[in-house]
Amino acid sequence: MSVSSQTVGSVQPVGASSLNRLGKSAAKRLLLTGIYLVGVGLIWQLIYLLMVEVFQIWNVALFPSPLDVIAALADHLSDGTMGRAISTSLLRLFFGFGIALPLGVMLGLSLSRNHWVRLLLGPLVVGFQALPSICWLPLAILWFGLNERAIIFVVVMGSVFSITAATYDGTKLISPLLMRAATNMGVRGWKMFWRVVLPAALPAILSGTRQGWSFAWRSLLAGELLTAGHGLGNLLNQGRDLTDMALVMAVMVVIIMLGLAVDLLVLTNFELVVRRRYGLMNQL
Repeated sequence: MSVSSQTVGSVQPVGASSLNRLGKSAAKRLLLTGIYLVGVGLIWQLIYLLMVEVFQIWNVALFPSPLDVIAALADHLSDGTMGRAISTSLLRLFFGFGIALPLGVMLGLSLSRNHWVRLLLGPLVVGFQALPSICWLPLAILWFGLNERAIIFVVVMGSVFSITAATYDGTKLISPLLMRAATNMGVRGWKMFWRVVLPAALPAILSGTRQGWSFAWRSLLAGELLTAGHGLGNLLNQGRDLTDMALVMAVMVVIIMLGLAVDLLVLTNFELVVRRRYGLMNQL
């Protein structure tokens, strides 16, 4: 009898049919999201026509139309500025989040399994989670200077504690009966961790990963807005300095689209695979 399959739940293999269903589900989500965004664009255009063209309450320089934003996006894509900003920001984001994710998971599991770690570090995790990520930037600049390491440090510190808290909360929800059953079957030490605790907490860890991803985005933009470089935050700053609201909104649209793409195509699908594998689809 397999301890992991019996204690964690009814493990279902993920085959080609399951992957096809996930692909169709992702395509449906993308379609619905696209329809929603088109609706938002139409409402935006209607507000522009009423407030700028008809009643002339707002200045066109401060509230561009969707077509102006699309034109600004196309211009900066054609000259390579937007592409360079996107690649720079994504590289920083993936590197920082790649550090924060395993660090947050390990810290959360340590808090759940060790009383002394929880006693010493628990209040710090709660306090740092409430601290806005921008507060880390002055410290990062003093430690590392105005460079890539400072921004990556802000990304790590802005997302690691939300992942830690989600991991810790997920382990607290593990049924005591599950732990006792595994102990009675001879599972102890690292086997208990790998075969019972980690699989049972994995859905909560994945939810924390999605939350940590959003915090990482915010931390990245906060760091880029106040430092030099070629990221999306720096491009936002450029648009503000030039009073180019079309560019500012174009960058905002790019940030939203990138966030939606990663969430819908990567994080959500991976969470569905894990939930289906462990028989947790009824919890969605």
